[in-house]
Amino acid sequence: MVEIANPDIERLVEIARQKGLETPHTRREKVSICETGKKGLCCNVCSEGPCRITEKHPYGVCGLNADQIVAKNLLRHVAAGVGCYVHVCENTARTLMNLEPRDEGTLRMVCKKLGIEADARSLAEFVVADLHRPRWQRSEIVGKLAPERRKEVYEKLAIMPGGAKAEIVDALVKSSTNLNANVHDMLSHVLKLGLVMGYVALRMNVWMNDILLGTPEVKEVETGIGVINPNAVNVMTTGHQSALQHAVIELAMEEEMQKLARDAGADGISIVGATCVGQDLQSRLPVGKCFVGQCSNNFGTEPLAASGLIDAVVSEFNCTFPGLTAIAAKEKIRLMAIDDVAFIDGAELVSWSPEKSREVAREVLERAIEAYKARKRAERFGGTKRAKVGFTERFVVENAEKLLGVIAEGKVRGVAAVVGCSNLVSGGHDVLIRDLTKELLRRDVLVWTAGCTAYALQGLGFMSEEGLNYAGDGLREVCEEFNLPPVWDFGICMSVARIVTIAEFLAEKLNCDLPDLPVAVSAPQWLEEQALGDGAFALASGFLLHVCPDPFVSGSKLVTNVLTEELPKLTGGRLLVECNAEKAASEMLKHIEEKRKGLGI
Repeated sequence: MVEIANPDIERLVEIARQKGLETPHTRREKVSICETGKKGLCCNVCSEGPCRITEKHPYGVCGLNADQIVAKNLLRHVAAGVGCYVHVCENTARTLMNLEPRDEGTLRMVCKKLGIEADARSLAEFVVADLHRPRWQRSEIVGKLAPERRKEVYEKLAIMPGGAKAEIVDALVKSSTNLNANVHDMLSHVLKLGLVMGYVALRMNVWMNDILLGTPEVKEVETGIGVINPNAVNVMTTGHQSALQHAVIELAMEEEMQKLARDAGADGISIVGATCVGQDLQSRLPVGKCFVGQCSNNFGTEPLAASGLIDAVVSEFNCTFPGLTAIAAKEKIRLMAIDDVAFIDGAELVSWSPEKSREVAREVLERAIEAYKARKRAERFGGTKRAKVGFTERFVVENAEKLLGVIAEGKVRGVAAVVGCSNLVSGGHDVLIRDLTKELLRRDVLVWTAGCTAYALQGLGFMSEEGLNYAGDGLREVCEEFNLPPVWDFGICMSVARIVTIAEFLAEKLNCDLPDLPVAVSAPQWLEEQALGDGAFALASGFLLHVCPDPFVSGSKLVTNVLTEELPKLTGGRLLVECNAEKAASEMLKHIEEKRKGLGI
């Protein structure tokens, strides 16, 4: 049985099993891992393959060796991951063209940084134009947002990118059959894509959502499966596109739709947050009335759907697991995709566009109400946790002197960004996330989180006073003094952009470069190609990047050497692959202590 950190999710998996329903946790037990592919040593881009590279057979039919195949596969994975978030960024820009901004201050700030008129439509058009810029024209967004010290590094390495879509296309071209076979060039392109990911796909999307929906503020919420009312029409979200889902929630909050639900015998309509879009909306919306809060991360969605509490699932991106199809058929759940990139088998496509977002929202909610009428009633299930959420750049900037002060004093040794996905292969569902966070807190390292890791830690109490039980003496003293948890939740996984923005601000305050900061980054249970794109951004930015498992590079001595030995001399970044929580935390703290020494603190 796969180990599961959250006991409520563990119980839901068992309920699904008793119903004869599969979840990722039960499928994981039956799936075998291809050890060749795990090392990145399988090539399937032409009909001669798939070619498996071994010591006895060190070349593919075309002559590619292990180093070249691993680099090619990594480039292709990163290109796909960056492409995913470029799609999200473009849709957010489309929305911004058609809606009035709610945060004029952020609009003015972003437009000033980009040197354009402070107008929502102008900003959206600027972003779309930059996404579609040809590769031979530099990305203006990267050029205007990257710190000067970093740009000098990027210019020296020739990794300043062109337009996002052009860089993605050419990465796919390079990694196709009988084309680029230069390992260092392919890895340089990975770093270029990392800059596209960080400054364009992530940062602009987060900022545009702030402008559209309002910038989050720190607040306390109730979270967990126990917040779900079984007598409501329960609509579960999956995805990452907050601007698309927000229209559904806004309409659901109106009395007309609530009355339709009551007329069907329900207490009303509830939106159940799941995956990253729920994590984001939890920090932006009033929690408890219609949007009930965040109830699962990626691998919790299928068990939650199998609980008997859900009437409909509205999807617009990943993590929309294909396994939802069988569960929906058995539980009579309506699956609805409002973006065709999340159009899984058994779902109904109700295509979103900015012009008809309200019409789509109505159709989705009316179908959910119909599904409620057919659902067997379940009982309220599970517990809840209190959690402080909504941390942003604004909060840290306003409290920068306090933060830098406690770091200089040594009460807080540094900051670890524990971010990204959850998976099952790194010890179980949220297990390494939990264990690594405990180890870091014990060593007086403040933890910042975003993405599926954030819900994992919310659901285990790390974002409340309960989390202080794991903190070292210095960190606990600081958190108690300022009434803050030892883990700060920055929301959606794309908010790794917020964390890097804050790091840039702190580096400017300390008059140093990003690699000089007492900061380490971890994606302890990375899952998807998007995470590899995020990792490329971290490495280009100059951070120590811890991951588990191996990101399909261990089959190449050259690629491994570049990412662990050469890269620290180039960008300052370094890859650390370690699946033992204590060893990983020790290595991250060693890195932080070296940076403290370099800064003279």
